[in-house]
Amino acid sequence: MNTAQKIVIGVASLLVVGVFFSRPNVSTSVQNAVKGKVNPLSIESLRQGTYPGSEIVIEKTLTPEKNYDRYITSYMSEGLKIYALLLVPKGITPKGGFPVIILNHGYIIPDKYTPEGNYIPYFDSFADAGYVVFKPNYRGHGESEGKPTSAYFAPDYVIDNLNAIASVKKLKNPLTGTNLVNAAKVGVWGHSMGGNITLKDLVIKGDIKAAAIWAGVVAPIGDIIYNWQGNVSYKPDILDLKLRNQNKDLLLKTFGTPSENPVFWNSIDPNSYLKDIKTPIQIHVGLADTQVPNDFSSGLYKRLKSAGKIAEYYEYPGSNHDINQSFAAAMERTIDFFDQYLK
Repeated sequence: MNTAQKIVIGVASLLVVGVFFSRPNVSTSVQNAVKGKVNPLSIESLRQGTYPGSEIVIEKTLTPEKNYDRYITSYMSEGLKIYALLLVPKGITPKGGFPVIILNHGYIIPDKYTPEGNYIPYFDSFADAGYVVFKPNYRGHGESEGKPTSAYFAPDYVIDNLNAIASVKKLKNPLTGTNLVNAAKVGVWGHSMGGNITLKDLVIKGDIKAAAIWAGVVAPIGDIIYNWQGNVSYKPDILDLKLRNQNKDLLLKTFGTPSENPVFWNSIDPNSYLKDIKTPIQIHVGLADTQVPNDFSSGLYKRLKSAGKIAEYYEYPGSNHDINQSFAAAMERTIDFFDQYLK
C-alpha cells in the first residue's frame, strides 16, 4: 500500500467514524477514535476502551426456583441502562464467591426480548450446576435503553457485554458484604450471534477463564458478508436482516471489500487475533442447523488448533441451530468443561 492509499484510507476512516458515532453516550475509546487515533470498530480500539460496569441494581425479584433465586437487574453501559437476568444458587456462598457464567444470547427480535423468557433450559442448567448466571440484554432489547444495531458491523453489543462482565464481578452478598461472585472465575457462553460477541470478548479481554460457543457466527468477516445467507435455507425476518447488515453497505462503500482492503477488515475481525486468546474454548454445532453454516464452527476450531490454542469441538448429527435434539449431551459436556476451568 503506497502513501497516497494510506492517506485515502485514513481520511475515509475519519468519515465513517463521524457517521457511526455522531451521537451521545460514546465510550472513551470511541471519543479517541473520533480524534483520529484509531478506528472505533477495530479490536485494538476496543482493547483501549474502558469498561467500568456499574453497581448491579435489583429491579424485580422473581419467583425462585428450587435450586436458585431469580432477579431482574440492571447495570450501566455507556450511560445506557441495560437490563439482565441474574440467577444466584441457594445455599452457602463458596469462599471467594460463586463462579459465574455470562450468557450471551443469540438474535431475538429486540422488542420481543425478555430477560426471563428466553433461553430458559440453558440458564436453568447452569444455575442448577451451582453457577451464578448473568444474562444481559443488549441495548435496545426489551426495556434496555439505546437502539439495537448489528453485532457484526458495530461495537455496541460487545461494549455492553464487557460492561456486564465488569458489573457482575462487583456483586456482593447483601447480608455479609462478602463477594457473591469470584472475579477470577468468569466463564462466557454464547449462542449464534452471542457466539460472535463471545469471540470478541476473548480477544479483547484476557481474564475470561473458559468459553463455550454453540452454533456461533464465528467465521471470518468475509464469510459473514458473502458466505452466510446463501449457504443456509433459513430466511431471516426483515428486522433480523436489517440489523444483521446494518452499517455493512456503508463500510463496503467506504473501505472496499475484504479482498480489496484486508487491513481494515482484519482490524475489526476477531479471527485475526486468535493468537492472543488465552482462554480454553469449547465449540458445539448441530449438523442440521439451517440458520448458520456448520463450517463457521468447524472453521473456528481448525483455526484455533492451528494457533496452538486449547479447544474442543463437538458435532451433533440431526440437531438444529439450538441443538435441541442433543441438548442433554451438549449441555453435560458444556457444564463439565466449565467445571474443569471454573471450579
